[in-house]
Amino acid sequence: PSVMAEDGALGDQRRAAEVVQALGRHLSGLQEPGRDTRLRALRAIRAEVQERPLSAPVLQEVFAKQLLRPLVRCLVGDPAERCRELAVQLTCHGLSHGARPAEALPCLLPALAQRLCPPHGQSHEPCEELRLALIQLLSLLLELCEAALAPYLPEIIRILQATLLDPYPEVKRESCRCAVASARAMPEHFHMQSEFLIKPLMQTVSHQHFRVRVAVIQATGTVIQFGNGKSVDDVLSHLAQRLFDEIPQVRQAVTSVVGEWLLHLRDRYSYFHKLIPLLLSSFTDEMPENKQLAVSYWKRIGLQWEKENEDDLKDKLDFYSAPTHYPEGVVRPELGCRELVTRNLSKILPGLCHDITDWVEGTRIKASQLLFILLLHAEDHITQHMELLLRTLYRVCLDEENNVVRNCVKAAELIGTFVNPKVSLKLLVSALEKTPMPSYLMILAAVIRGCPRQVLKPHLSYLANTLSQPEICQRSEEAITEVCQEDCKEISLQLMKVLVTIMAIPLAEHLHEKVEKSMCSLAQVQHLSGFLDLYKQHIDQLMEWVSVSHDGWNCYSPELLQLDVIATHSGPIIGEALQDFILILKTCLQPTKDPPMRLKLFTILSQLLQKANETINSQGQFLSYLEIVIKDILAPNLQWHAGRTAAAIRTTAVSCLWALIYSGMLSPKEIFKLEDALMPQVIATLDEDSKMTRLMACRIVSVILNICGKEFDLDKLNKIYPELLKRLDDAAHDVRLAAAQALTNWFKCIRNEDEKNVLKSNIEFLYRELLIHLDDPDQNIQRAVLEVLKEGSVLYPELLVKEIEAVEHKHRTPVYCNQLLQHIQSTGE
Repeated sequence: PSVMAEDGALGDQRRAAEVVQALGRHLSGLQEPGRDTRLRALRAIRAEVQERPLSAPVLQEVFAKQLLRPLVRCLVGDPAERCRELAVQLTCHGLSHGARPAEALPCLLPALAQRLCPPHGQSHEPCEELRLALIQLLSLLLELCEAALAPYLPEIIRILQATLLDPYPEVKRESCRCAVASARAMPEHFHMQSEFLIKPLMQTVSHQHFRVRVAVIQATGTVIQFGNGKSVDDVLSHLAQRLFDEIPQVRQAVTSVVGEWLLHLRDRYSYFHKLIPLLLSSFTDEMPENKQLAVSYWKRIGLQWEKENEDDLKDKLDFYSAPTHYPEGVVRPELGCRELVTRNLSKILPGLCHDITDWVEGTRIKASQLLFILLLHAEDHITQHMELLLRTLYRVCLDEENNVVRNCVKAAELIGTFVNPKVSLKLLVSALEKTPMPSYLMILAAVIRGCPRQVLKPHLSYLANTLSQPEICQRSEEAITEVCQEDCKEISLQLMKVLVTIMAIPLAEHLHEKVEKSMCSLAQVQHLSGFLDLYKQHIDQLMEWVSVSHDGWNCYSPELLQLDVIATHSGPIIGEALQDFILILKTCLQPTKDPPMRLKLFTILSQLLQKANETINSQGQFLSYLEIVIKDILAPNLQWHAGRTAAAIRTTAVSCLWALIYSGMLSPKEIFKLEDALMPQVIATLDEDSKMTRLMACRIVSVILNICGKEFDLDKLNKIYPELLKRLDDAAHDVRLAAAQALTNWFKCIRNEDEKNVLKSNIEFLYRELLIHLDDPDQNIQRAVLEVLKEGSVLYPELLVKEIEAVEHKHRTPVYCNQLLQHIQSTGE
């Protein structure tokens, strides 16, 4: 064998000598000034060393002794791009097929540095494809030489600093691969130089090409893994920003890098509080693959930490039991994962609470999602962070972005699940009493929802009494009903006060359906048939509750709005509390009270009177209070007073009077009693500016005349008809029609000869005036007046005929006069 080896070595030497001799004339051509000459020489060299099969020792001999330096000179100084390209190709061939590529480093590395990162004042390689080829050549050297490159590491770092910022994306990506190869090839030297690469990497991490971003993130992970761990602080903000990247592969790269650091970084214990939030943020990634990758890494990290700290966790591993109440549909994290979060939560929360109120919407959403995940891991250790958490949640629940609010409400539910309500409710209620803001109540509702029923039960009375305070009532009632179920019977009254107050809020109309649903739930847990039964159960206490200070009410009193809800929403149940209700009306509807408040109360009363038998007269007791309603409520408010507000009050009072009469509750005797007390005021309202007031006044007079007009003395009848006659000149069509109907009923009130004789002149005047209105432009009015005259013609037909004949020739529509004459004639026959 030794003889054969010697023969082989001699053969390689002879073959190398032959190739060297053949290359001699071509190498001299590389010095020629002509481009074509140099190009032919390079092609000839390629034919000799690349296209012919040469053994590794032969190629190494030829490449090291003859080719390397000429090729490097060509690579560095040849002005022709094609020549430089061939020089790079030949160099790569010599390195990859040679036996000892490391021997080329002293010559080749300075050349690469000169071409890719020249000193100030010298030009670098202008062609981007050649820059890519040169960086690929460096990548080949790193692959072939590995640790032999250690003395040249500063030059490599300097090259990469430049090429990572190269405008050509492919050069950037190849530079990232070179950075990874450098870190793996010489880790014991690389950590001293690694931080010089961080700045160019971070300048490139936001490149527009996503593949470049992925390469930079992966390179950053390896550079810090094998380099100086202190650089983690320099890259964290950039990696966090990449978690918002639109491209899933970029977010996946961040997750992988952070996961590897948490598993293998030498100083990882010092950076747990900074890296854990980045990894856990991927739990809510929109791509299932990224989410699963983060979960997988987190489990491995937790198990590794458990194993490394087994002695500290021994008691918990042996004796710790799972909580009895845990959120549905959520898998409990591993012990190591929970411990990692618990031990670092105090360092994570301040920054997270700052981010959750950031001006950028995406940051707030991501932070709110992370908060839920952290609290799920922290469990009962949340207690020591309650003040900071609640302060943040109060503020965040005012956010305009629904996703942020939704995530924070879910986080608050975890507080209810894991924190003793004795602690959480004390803090919440204390803050609520100082500042009863809607966001405070939203968090309280969420905490109650998350709290186990049996744990919450001892605190129900305290909670309900607090919530039932007028200034605190808002939207926490639903949570109590859901959680406490049958236990709500003990605090049913307080919850009803809360619900009534919510429904009374002027801007909460959108909550009415939800409140009714909550009332039904509250009734259901008490085995009642519906919310009306709830009112029936508590009507006396509710009326007592709202009427405590009714003597001092004004239009801004919340009790006024609460009374509105109780009276109009309780249906027939208000009829069972009529005494309290009428007493409130009697006190608050005196002329000396706040006018806007009186308007509101009259509106409530009018609304109830429209369906009296289904509301205030459901028990048939309303008529026993009729005298109070007439004398103490309606009469004082129908008196004339100057001003628009007084006029509006008279309008609402007339509306109530009309609703009372129209309801059908009153017998003729009761209507006569009403007329005796209110007729003068009603007649006076016929001249009001409000069309609605005049219309209802006409209708009221018409009904009273129809029912008890025959009982009127002549003086009353004499006072009524002129006012009605004036209304026939009213600007409102409806008022004129109502006045005509009232006059018809007025004529019906005269039926004996004595009355006819006394009122003859009045009747004659009425005939004359009505005939004028028979020429009204509106046909409906004409027909209505015709009906009045037909009714009145029974009294003095001859007198009416005489009046008709006197004005017949003046009428634009004599047809009605003819109809009236025919009617008189047929009646006389």
